[in-house]
Amino acid sequence: MRNVKLSDWLGYILLRVLICVVQSQTLSTLDRVSRLLAVVLAHWLPLRKKVIDENLRKAYGDLPPEQCARLREAMWHHLLLMVCEIAIAPRKIHRTNWREYVYMPDKDLLMKYLMDPRPTILVTGHYGNFELAGYLTALLGAPTYTIARPLDNPLANEYLDRFRSSAGQHILPKDGSSQAVQDLLAAGNTLALLADQHAGRKGCWVDFFGHPTSCHKALALFVLSARAPMAVTYARRLNQPLRFEIGCTGVADPSDADTASESHFESVQALTIWYNQKLEAAIRKAPEQYWWLHRRWREAPTMKKKEGKSKSSTAARCQSAA
Repeated sequence: MRNVKLSDWLGYILLRVLICVVQSQTLSTLDRVSRLLAVVLAHWLPLRKKVIDENLRKAYGDLPPEQCARLREAMWHHLLLMVCEIAIAPRKIHRTNWREYVYMPDKDLLMKYLMDPRPTILVTGHYGNFELAGYLTALLGAPTYTIARPLDNPLANEYLDRFRSSAGQHILPKDGSSQAVQDLLAAGNTLALLADQHAGRKGCWVDFFGHPTSCHKALALFVLSARAPMAVTYARRLNQPLRFEIGCTGVADPSDADTASESHFESVQALTIWYNQKLEAAIRKAPEQYWWLHRRWREAPTMKKKEGKSKSSTAARCQSAA
């Protein structure tokens, strides 16, 4: 563990106290408190209000202010309740009772690929309770390897990693794991990735909710180089706390005779377009459960005119490395 500062200790102690408080409450109480705090954050202390409203309008057009406000409040309720669920889940959900908390409409399809001896890439986003998705998948007997950026507080990061790995999920650092990922895929393991993180100006630029956004090329490269199936999954909360639907909006399998010839295997760009469309379909099921507060859309780079040709569309700009 890297050097620990006094501020790290204080932050860690505060975190543990808050978790103890959360774990001492009932789910109904946590839900009511989350709703109350969501009103404060969305209206009285409008945290990241401008970013949230801009993102909602990019995705859904010129929404009326009152509709933006309702979605903003619902998003904060979801995020606060999500944190509570993460703290409560290890005490509530176990290998013997997970069926009481999880509904899987695509169980046969998902288990087919989770149990496949080939490597499998699970793609999701900052949607639903994605933190619990890895925990729940491991409870099913299908542990995954997940790439995650470490928290700035090393004590809090170690504590979070203990939760993530308590059911069998394995965590890899975001930086310096390329060789480990290649080895894991070669051994036929399951890799889980968040697909909606901004990749910078040199990323693969495709449309997401109709606007260009930068995506990491590595996700598509893993599939194309390892000939591994990619499944776009989600863990959406249903009508009460700690009840989830784990589903799949699509599978791209290069070894499937029915889909191997489809266009999304032609290049990194084509596959990136495909999984963004599938992720968008999942988010549309419950838009209030998406992280509209992070800057998913940023200014796309422009290309200079060459030999009289017009500028290329940023939505289609992506260096194919397949």
